[in-house]
Amino acid sequence: MDFEDHFSAHAEQYAASRPTYPATLFEYLASLAPDVDLAWDCGTGNGQAAVSLAEYFNRVIATDPSADQIENAFTHPQVEYRVEPSESTSIESNTVSLVTAGTAAHWFRFEEFYAEVRRVCKPNAVLAVWAYRLPAILPEVDRLLQHYFREILDGYWPERIKYLDERYTTLPFPFPEIDDPGFTYETGWTMYQILGFLNSWSGTRRYLSEQKAPPVDLIEEKLERAWGTPEQKRTVRWRLHLRIGRVNE
Repeated sequence: MDFEDHFSAHAEQYAASRPTYPATLFEYLASLAPDVDLAWDCGTGNGQAAVSLAEYFNRVIATDPSADQIENAFTHPQVEYRVEPSESTSIESNTVSLVTAGTAAHWFRFEEFYAEVRRVCKPNAVLAVWAYRLPAILPEVDRLLQHYFREILDGYWPERIKYLDERYTTLPFPFPEIDDPGFTYETGWTMYQILGFLNSWSGTRRYLSEQKAPPVDLIEEKLERAWGTPEQKRTVRWRLHLRIGRVNE
């Protein structure tokens, strides 16, 4: 295995504990593409972006190097899943109109990935990569999540998590850029769903592996006091941070 695999060991939990993305994002990206014949979602994970793309594209190829992730992915008749790294795929050259990578591009080998994007893309195709950071919920809950992310998990994050923390602004991106119009995603989650989200983080998994104790235990009591009834759903908002580029102009 020659990729940074932080999620295969808990692929089922990952699939159940990650936010989806707004439909307006995919509608916008489809409007930028030269046509809607084929989209490629790379680092697809549980396929949440791939099935959304299928609402706008005739075909979607979704790749991930983790067979465990693909096994737990959402199914859709227009989505074809392939266990392949984003840097080297079996996609035919000059066939793709839109390439997407949702909260995945920071793990890629950039030069090889971008070369593969150029190979598979049609003229004037679009590449869109995006990520999110911590959600906004309630001020006291937000402070606890910041404490968990920055202090409790300090030293347990992979080095490339810095690109997420910097909102993808420092991610290498060698294409003429299109402005990010700004997208947010809003949903209702219980406290238990937030704990599941925290447990799906690579930093949490490394802490658990090394310390043999779940780090979420260090904030769960305070989180419940700030949250109220754990079963109560509260509004959770994520701001997406996009880099959008034109490929093979």
